Amino acid sequence: MQASERPSWRVTEGTDLGVLVALYLRTTLGVRPPEELPALRGVIPAGEADDEVTAQWLQYWRMTVEPLAHPADEPLELVDGFRDLVALPVSAVRLAEAIAPLAPAALAFADAARGRLMLEQRARAADLVWTYLVRDEEKRAGRPAHPFTLNVQLLPLTQRGIWWIGDLSIAVSDGLRGDAPAFGKAIRPIVADLL
Repeated sequence: MQASERPSWRVTEGTDLGVLVALYLRTTLGVRPPEELPALRGVIPAGEADDEVTAQWLQYWRMTVEPLAHPADEPLELVDGFRDLVALPVSAVRLAEAIAPLAPAALAFADAARGRLMLEQRARAADLVWTYLVRDEEKRAGRPAHPFTLNVQLLPLTQRGIWWIGDLSIAVSDGLRGDAPAFGKAIRPIVADLL
């Protein structure tokens, strides 16, 4: 690849406030799915959400993580108290009622967590890590990377690891991301699959 050429792939790495709010609500409401994704650190779990609230939260989660891949099939309404971070289908009445009193705590948690994670992220050269990983895998495969897009959400999760949270999105625990050798080893198979 010449210096003037742009790579055919794109990785965005960050912490979306909407994703943090959604995961905060997941824990405090007692929503269990997605089962493989651990809870946020520092958020106290509640009881167990009923099936209706769980189903409505899952739809909201998919729209939050990958809005273009999972558009709403009905009009959306912003939920009071969440700024512009939570828009639910008009039929998600049970979920809207359940989360309304949680807005101040959810926003305070999300703002504080994102601020801390952004400070940590500034200390890293994220673009270079991905560039080196893709180049290594291109050499290993003997061909250039196919075009791909990957959205990486850095999150304060209770367990270290990487989890698929959408077709083009992964969650990475801040603990793993802060450990460069372990992160490189863990992310390599994902890069290889995307190549």
